[in-house]
Amino acid sequence: MARTAWKASFSMSELSLENVQAYRTHTFRLRPGKYLRSKEEAIDYVNERGFIYFWPIKDVTFPSLWTAVAGDRPVADAHDDPGHVTWGWKDSLLGKNAWYYAKVLRKRATIISNAVLPYFYALTENYGSPEEDYLTLYQQGRMTLESRMVYEALLKEGPLDTIALRKATHLTSAESDSRFNKALTDLQAGFLIVPVAVTEAGRWRYAFAYDVVARHLPDLIDRTRMIGERQARQKLAELFFGSVGAARLADLARLFGWPALDAGRTVDLMVQAGLVRRGLQMPGQPGEWCALSELC
Repeated sequence: MARTAWKASFSMSELSLENVQAYRTHTFRLRPGKYLRSKEEAIDYVNERGFIYFWPIKDVTFPSLWTAVAGDRPVADAHDDPGHVTWGWKDSLLGKNAWYYAKVLRKRATIISNAVLPYFYALTENYGSPEEDYLTLYQQGRMTLESRMVYEALLKEGPLDTIALRKATHLTSAESDSRFNKALTDLQAGFLIVPVAVTEAGRWRYAFAYDVVARHLPDLIDRTRMIGERQARQKLAELFFGSVGAARLADLARLFGWPALDAGRTVDLMVQAGLVRRGLQMPGQPGEWCALSELC
């Protein structure tokens, strides 16, 4: 994509909504004829963007596999909608290391490229000892009892589907549903466990199997060691702006769950590098906006 393709006609402090939308039409794959049509194209798209959502998320402007396949429309209820081919692609690639799929960004289904995964992992509290780090989190009150039980069961037994995992943790009652599901989500968001397969367990003959991240991806810790927090934040922020073109600082902080101060420092480094500009306004949109320099 030529950098001149997004030249804008607006003042120094004002962004053009039309130009930003045109940029996103390209990066979100919303132009007719550019939709993804195969699993291989989907993998290439994730590698291109670095990370995307699986489904579009309400009130979050970010690319997703659904929109790149089905266009900018709500997720269809009908099971035979052509857009639902994304579900089969995702299921068939679990555990294959073509990409990383888990509930990550805002604890929603996220797909991350293998090349970018270490930058996410560098910002976690996993310090290289999978058998011990979780105990520190639990002792400090930053991990629930249910999360500890789920993690320990997987650590001891190896990959388990959700039915077997509930039995192993004695969380089989209806009363424990929310606590069990919260544990699965929290552990995924913390890069402690990851879905690795779909099984035919349970009443619906469909259940995820999970494994410990450090065991499923044994080289991930080594790939992360030389990445510092500042470097990781800057890499992820660059990819974020590379996808959306422009956003408010609060949007960046909210997506990654970063403190506002860290988000601001990260964008300042990008400003110093000439990648992004701050102090911009979007017509009809509140707050301070930041944008790729090429859009200014």
